[in-house]
Amino acid sequence: MDELIGGIIAFLVFLGLSIPIIVIGVVYYYKKRLEHKQIMAAIEKGTPLSELRPPKQNGALWIRNLTFGIALLTIGLAYLVVGPGPRGPMLFGAFIFCGIGLAWLIRGLLYRKYQPQIQPLGKNNAAENKISAGAATPESQ
Repeated sequence: MDELIGGIIAFLVFLGLSIPIIVIGVVYYYKKRLEHKQIMAAIEKGTPLSELRPPKQNGALWIRNLTFGIALLTIGLAYLVVGPGPRGPMLFGAFIFCGIGLAWLIRGLLYRKYQPQIQPLGKNNAAENKISAGAATPESQ
């Protein structure tokens, strides 16, 4: 009888943990379905595809990865130092958090290193300004 109660409790815990994942999946599905309907309606009206979705900008992706890595590394170190509960499972969890945090930290640093360098607007036009300053323009004549 105790095994049956333990099995029911384990099932209820698993069900409680999986319900948020199921809800998120259903919401994501309906969001994508609505987006698809909007795209199909725009295509039927003759709107070009380039106007439907603006291009994604990955400007500061490395900052997000770096921040997430530092946060996970900090959580892992906190569990390692002062984590509650028995040392075995908490030690394992702390190492998992530290490992994932370190991976995100390295990913952020690599993104930063290999991201194309974007110069400020003033530096891009510096060469053009030098050329146009020496040449006669219709406004200066």
